[in-house]
Amino acid sequence: MVEPIDQVLMSLRQLIRATELHSKQLLKKTGLTTPQLLILRVIRDQGEITTGELASAVSLSQATITNIVDRMEKHRLVSRQRGVIDRRRIYVHLTDHGKEVLANSPMPLQEHFTERFNQLRDWEQNQVIASLQRVVQMMDASDIVVAPLLTSGIIDDPVDPMAAMTPAK
Repeated sequence: MVEPIDQVLMSLRQLIRATELHSKQLLKKTGLTTPQLLILRVIRDQGEITTGELASAVSLSQATITNIVDRMEKHRLVSRQRGVIDRRRIYVHLTDHGKEVLANSPMPLQEHFTERFNQLRDWEQNQVIASLQRVVQMMDASDIVVAPLLTSGIIDDPVDPMAAMTPAK
């Protein structure tokens, strides 16, 4: 018989492992990290967006967004353009290459989770939230600030995972 604590620890490990595996599969298939994929999706959906608006949309700092957008621009996934009406504003746009990479990308893990979570009744959602918040407290992790992204590793990884995705000139 499996002890309750072992069930909890195995469940936590399964969550961590599922996130790691999805991140690795996404990287292998597209050359994108989860935050990069989510950023590309927001840019696609907005059509024209500033880095500040993008930071707000994905709950990351503007500095982190700027670093990620810099790398994506280097690999011709996005471009920056001055606003037509207000030339002081710089907007981020998807390039044709970015649209192609995005079209061939799988659904982010958190989007799949969100669909299923939203199918739960309110009391079930509240129970999941309360249980997870309690686990966070038990692991002394309440003070750790994170963005609502299901990904492994650090968000703004200095290693450039998109090197293999640069289109031929």
